[in-house]
Amino acid sequence: MKATHRENHPVDRIGWLRAAVLGANDGIVSTASLIVGVAAAAQGRHEILIAGGAALVAGAMSMAAGEYVSVSSQRDTERAALSLERHELATQPQLELEELAGLYVARGLEPDLARQVAVQLTAKDALAAHARDELGMSELTAARPVQAAVTSALTFSAGAALPLAAAMLAPLPMVTPVVFAASIAYLGALGALGAFLGKAPMAKAVARVLLWGAAAMAVTAAVGKAFGVAV
Repeated sequence: MKATHRENHPVDRIGWLRAAVLGANDGIVSTASLIVGVAAAAQGRHEILIAGGAALVAGAMSMAAGEYVSVSSQRDTERAALSLERHELATQPQLELEELAGLYVARGLEPDLARQVAVQLTAKDALAAHARDELGMSELTAARPVQAAVTSALTFSAGAALPLAAAMLAPLPMVTPVVFAASIAYLGALGALGAFLGKAPMAKAVARVLLWGAAAMAVTAAVGKAFGVAV
C-alpha cells in the first residue's frame, strides 16, 4: 500500500481564524471598555448591565454586518476578475498561454519546461490555473461572506459575554478592577490561542492584544471618571 502524506498548514484556517479572533477580541475589548467606563462614572449595577448587554447585541450585529459587506465586496472583486479572465481565455487563448508560461519562467522554470507546464495546466483547467498563478486566488482564501459574518457575530458575542459575566458577579465597588483584570486575562488567553492555532509567535501575539486592550479600557475609564457619564 502506498503511504500518503497529509499536511495541515495554518493557512488552511486563515479565513475563519481571522474572523474568529477579531470578533472575540473586539467583543472583550469594546464591552469591557464600556462597562469600565460606566462603572467609573459611578453608575449602579443596573445601568452597568444594561450598557454591557446593549454593547453585546449591537456589537454582534455590527460585526456581522461589517464582515458581510466587506467580504461581499471582496467576493464581487474576485468574481469580476474571474469573469474578465474567462473572457480573455475565450478570445485570446494563445496569448493567455504565453502569459502563463511567462509567469513560470519568472518563478525559475526553464522556458521549455514552463511552456510544457502551462500547456498541461491549461488543458486540465485553464481558468483555475490563471486564477491561482496569475490572480493569486485559491479555494483556501476565497471570500465567504456568510461564514465571515456568522463567525464574527458568534465570537463577538462569546467575547462580550465574558466581561459582562464578570460585572454581574463582582461586588459593585469592585466592578471596575474585576472587569479590568478578568478582561486582561481573557485577552491574554485569546492571544495565546490565536497564536497557537496559527502557528505564530505566542509572546508577540499576547503582548499585542494586552497592550491595546488595556489602553482601551484605561482611556474609557478615564473619560468616565472625568465626566461622570456613561460613555
